[in-house]
Amino acid sequence: MRILLTGGAGCLGSNLTERYLDAGHQVLVLDNFATGQRGSLPEAHPGLTVVEGKVQDRALVDNLFAEFRPSHVIHSAAAYKDPDDWLEDTRTNVEGTIHVVEAAKAVGVKRFVNFHTALGYGRPEALPIPADAPARPFTSYGISKQAGENYLAVSGLPFVSLRLANVTGPRLAIGPIPTFYTRLKAGKGCFCSRTVRDFIDMDDFFSVMDAVMAEGAPSGVFNVSTGTGHTIKEIFDIVVDHLGITLNEPVPEVEPGADDAPAVVLDPSKTIETFGWRPRYSFEQTIRRMLAWYDVHGVTAIYSHLKAPPAKA
Repeated sequence: MRILLTGGAGCLGSNLTERYLDAGHQVLVLDNFATGQRGSLPEAHPGLTVVEGKVQDRALVDNLFAEFRPSHVIHSAAAYKDPDDWLEDTRTNVEGTIHVVEAAKAVGVKRFVNFHTALGYGRPEALPIPADAPARPFTSYGISKQAGENYLAVSGLPFVSLRLANVTGPRLAIGPIPTFYTRLKAGKGCFCSRTVRDFIDMDDFFSVMDAVMAEGAPSGVFNVSTGTGHTIKEIFDIVVDHLGITLNEPVPEVEPGADDAPAVVLDPSKTIETFGWRPRYSFEQTIRRMLAWYDVHGVTAIYSHLKAPPAKA
C-alpha cells in the first residue's frame, strides 16, 4: 500500500507508521507538530516521507496527493489543544478534512480511514452508545470533528470513520493516565473527575485497523471500544498501586466541567458483527501495559481538549 497519513507524528499516527513500515508499505506523513512529536517517527527509513505542514494548506495537500499518489489515506490530524480556539479547530478539523477528502477523490484512493472522537455523540441518553446514536457534540473539538466526518460521509469515497474510545499505547500524551503517572511520580497532588470512560489497548486498535484497511472491507461508521466503562478514580487507583505509593489522604473527586460529559462508553457490537473483531485486553491489563511502557520510556508530553478547572479562591 501507499499510505498517506495525516497527523502521523501523534500517538495513533506514529504507532501506525511504525507498523506499516515494518510490513513493507510506503508511508507519507503530514504533520504540523503542534501536538505530534518529530522524535516519534524514524529518523531515516527508505519507506517513509515526512512533510511538515498543515492540512488547511490546500496547495500543499493537493501537491502531496498528486506526487505521492496514495492508495490509502488515514486521516488522524486534528486540532484540540486549545478548547477556546474555535477558528483553529474549524480550520484543521473541518476545512483541513475537506482538503484531504477532495484531494483523495482527485487521485482515486481505494480506502479513506477517518479517526473521530467519541465526543461527537455529546452527552448520550443511554450507555453504551450505539454507532447509530444521534450526534450531539457540544465542544469546539467535538463539533468540528463531527462536521469533518459529515463531509466525508457525503463525499462518495469508500470510507470508514472510526469513533474511538481512549486508545492507550506507546507515546500516549493525552488524558488521565499520563497525567496521574507524571504527577504522582513527582510527588504532586491529583484530582479525579467523576466521569466514566472506555479504554482500549493499542494492539486491539491495530486489529481493527487491519480489518478496515483490508481489500473490499465494508464502509461506514464504527465504534472502537471494549464496550465497558470505568471511572477515572479506577485509573488513579491502578496508577497508585503500580507506583507503590501510599497516600496521606483520599484523592479529591470533582464534578465534570461544563465542557465535559459525565459518561461516554461506546457500543462496539456493530464493529464486532461486521468485522468479526473482538478486543483481547481487559481494562486493567490495558492500563497496566500503558504504565509499564511509561516506566521504560517516560512521558514526553501531556495535552487535553478540556478546559482547566477554575482555581479555588
